[in-house]
Amino acid sequence: MKEAMYIADYWDRAAPLFDEEPDHGLTAEPTRRAWADLMDRWAPAEPSAVLDVGCGTGSLSLLLAAAGHRVTGVDLSPEMIRRARAKLTAAGLPGTFLVGDAASPPLQDEKFDMVLARHLLWTLPDPEAALREWVARLRPGGTLLLVEGRWRQSGESADPYEEQAEYLPWNGGVLPDDLAAAVEPLVAGLRVESLSGNPDLWGRPVDDIRYALIARL
Repeated sequence: MKEAMYIADYWDRAAPLFDEEPDHGLTAEPTRRAWADLMDRWAPAEPSAVLDVGCGTGSLSLLLAAAGHRVTGVDLSPEMIRRARAKLTAAGLPGTFLVGDAASPPLQDEKFDMVLARHLLWTLPDPEAALREWVARLRPGGTLLLVEGRWRQSGESADPYEEQAEYLPWNGGVLPDDLAAAVEPLVAGLRVESLSGNPDLWGRPVDDIRYALIARL
């Protein structure tokens, strides 16, 4: 409980500046459009139930709700959740946002057509357990969408989200082959798409590894 409170406090303090990152706030039209195009391509064609775990300030939830999906967002940070609710309310769009552990969402037995996590796995003490939990939340034929990357080595300069973050299994991100190996036994099929070559997604060119893993039950 103490660790969860520390983590929530860290992200609460980060929330006011979180959307200043181009790929967080999606305020620039080319960046917003680039992410909207990806969500349109990866999400179910018909309006569907989507679970956005580690939703942050709700920028991807907003895009999905605007496309007609029924979005539920979960984040450990009350301030992130407050901002996500406000973001969708300001846009006149529906959405459900809950404070809770993204690795084990407080949703009882509710099932979804898609589970989305972006840049979340590196923060988790047991990312493989989280993957199993998220797959269990999917209906048959559902989609697990993981937007991930490998940004730095453990111990490199960064502001860790918790004490001794360098000891987290995937601190600094996870390589595509490693994530695929963890997900493959849980799903019927998957593919990986590189995202490093599209500067519009990040608001600038990037020279590290960024990708999406799209898996189907």
